[in-house]
Amino acid sequence: MANTSSAKKATRKIARRAAVNKNRRSRVRTYVRKMEEALAAGDKAAAEAAFKDAQPELMRAATKGVVHKNTASRKVSRLAQRLKTLSA
Repeated sequence: MANTSSAKKATRKIARRAAVNKNRRSRVRTYVRKMEEALAAGDKAAAEAAFKDAQPELMRAATKGVVHKNTASRKVSRLAQRLKTLSA
């Protein structure tokens, strides 16, 4: 357990950041899941709308450091690829 006041404050700050990051990660997963469900249903219009929502959310998470930039780009690329095959 932290003894100094600065260590106690650091612990509080870390807990707050962890909560924010958890919320952001959850939002990303939600948007990606909506995209997956639209793809599974074969609904092109819903999939395109879900992709338009999921893409900025993924990139925002990368900007905020929740996920790595390359990870976010890879996920966006793979979702776009699946959307393209759905429309073909």
